[in-house]
Amino acid sequence: MSKAAELANLIGNINAGGGGANRNAIINGAMNVSARGTSFASVSTGTYTLDRFKRDFSHDGNVTITQDSSAPEGFANSLKVDVTTADTSLAAGQYENIAHIIEAQNLQNLAFGTSDAKNITVSFYVKSNKTGTYAFNISQSDNSSKQATLNYTINSANTWERKSLTFTGDTSGVINDDNGRGLHLVWFLAAGSTYNSGSASATFQTYDNADYAAGQAVNVLDSTDNTWFLTGCQLEVGQNATEFEHINNFGEELAKCERYFAVYGENTANGHVASGYYHSTTQLRCHMPYRQKMRAAPTGTINNVGSFFVQDGGATQGPSAITIDENIDTALLIVTTSSRTAGNGGALLSGTNSSIFMEAEL
Repeated sequence: MSKAAELANLIGNINAGGGGANRNAIINGAMNVSARGTSFASVSTGTYTLDRFKRDFSHDGNVTITQDSSAPEGFANSLKVDVTTADTSLAAGQYENIAHIIEAQNLQNLAFGTSDAKNITVSFYVKSNKTGTYAFNISQSDNSSKQATLNYTINSANTWERKSLTFTGDTSGVINDDNGRGLHLVWFLAAGSTYNSGSASATFQTYDNADYAAGQAVNVLDSTDNTWFLTGCQLEVGQNATEFEHINNFGEELAKCERYFAVYGENTANGHVASGYYHSTTQLRCHMPYRQKMRAAPTGTINNVGSFFVQDGGATQGPSAITIDENIDTALLIVTTSSRTAGNGGALLSGTNSSIFMEAEL
């Protein structure tokens, strides 16, 4: 696309109420943040992989998802789906997709549910050895589970292609101004007849199974030779796809992700995790402030308790247990130790195989 065309698209979106800085509602669309790790084999359905992107599925095959260095010009990373167990014959109710959920209060500029509801455009880069027609779905559950589905085509095998899909603003479907689910974006890789036999539409309609993946004609799962890549994901106000909005400060992108998921004590020897005091001779209580205010009270997971250790000026000691009391601002870590002095200060330090996951995903 020429610079003149890009400028015309941007002006068109500005006139429609979009454009400008912070126009992309998708977080981590360039797939640069992957705090949970860089490779995810045989994860269960609903599991997040690269930050803000999760896998949903129901079928007899399997895939591995990785953060991959294959990317179009101007990008460094992509999300790669690699088929490891094939499913050559999908049952009617089976499917595989990659999903991204946008927080409702971040979408109030769309004015959905009013006469001023704005059109939105989703664009992304995709690559696969499997050419053909794919389905992309947007749904929202605040008002009668409405959805819209459009198709795109991968024309050339193993070649990065940019796709653009424009959806009509929904004048009847209010998106609540809260921290719940706003829009649920789904890239289908495979879908059985229960989901792909309906009609595609750019207009939001009442949810129907047949329209969920309407027109999905490719089964990426049909061979272990198959791969599918995604990056450069953008959702913006307007009927035009503008140039992808790069966030050139990695820390800024990471901070956005950490509203939903963050790692503490991440595999660093002698790293400070939290400080507190000995409530008793066997219990250290520490407050661990989150780097970002989390979307909701998160769920905490302690990984490798035995790799942490506590210190209070004397000899270090490994905890026998760590429990967590979470809210949206800070976690209270209750660390079980032995033979310490009640009232003394103490600290929880990380080890080479330790981590604490705090998750408040949508």
